[in-house]
Amino acid sequence: MHDLHALDGFEDALIERFRAHPVLANVTGLPEEDFAALLLQRRFVSLAFTPSYDLAIDLLRDEAGLRIARVILREEYPDGHGHTPSHREDMTHDMRRLGISRPALVASRPTADTQEVIRDTLELIADAGGHADADLRLLTILRFWGEVLVSVEYGRLWERMAPLLTEEGRNRSRFYFPHHVHDAKTHSLATVSLLSGSHSDRLAARVTELLAQEESTDCFRELEERALHLKTRFYDQFLPAVDRLAV
Repeated sequence: MHDLHALDGFEDALIERFRAHPVLANVTGLPEEDFAALLLQRRFVSLAFTPSYDLAIDLLRDEAGLRIARVILREEYPDGHGHTPSHREDMTHDMRRLGISRPALVASRPTADTQEVIRDTLELIADAGGHADADLRLLTILRFWGEVLVSVEYGRLWERMAPLLTEEGRNRSRFYFPHHVHDAKTHSLATVSLLSGSHSDRLAARVTELLAQEESTDCFRELEERALHLKTRFYDQFLPAVDRLAV
């Protein structure tokens, strides 16, 4: 039996490293134009969320993991009749309330850095599918890249957004704050169960079961490091905005 408490410590250290990224740590002080540019680029990463999940689902063989991934993916499109906005539409709604105009949305294009991060994310998932322990690898990526770290970054971004998306004490966010909440790691790997509500915890319940079948936790640690690296590389392109704050 692996020491899940030790894995939790490893994972929590990665989470704190991400929270401390200079761009996220200084997000409340970024000039409006830099914050808008960040959100416009982050939108392209979010648009890649569903194809990333679809690719992982194509490669998964574990039925329990497949069911969890399918449910999470279907939640992105909550109404089969077209009456309810998708999560991506909710994101655009929040961005408009934050002052990003439709012309700015129309004119935005992914930077070379953003394109590279998206491409390398899909490559990481594809590569994971070729290993004997593909199910563990794929679910580890979906959970840490697609849920845990997303909750962390949206929690940081919310520090900047909260005054603009809160009116008369009511939270008006339809995308960023809800995803910060329902993607979050709320239980340790040692105590998580399928009854846990967040996306991260639902995936963690199956990840820990698959980990118990492996002799080593090396691939889990390696993939979480690589997922963090992808997230960090995306935000690195905005480091010049932080440098300008110090001038």
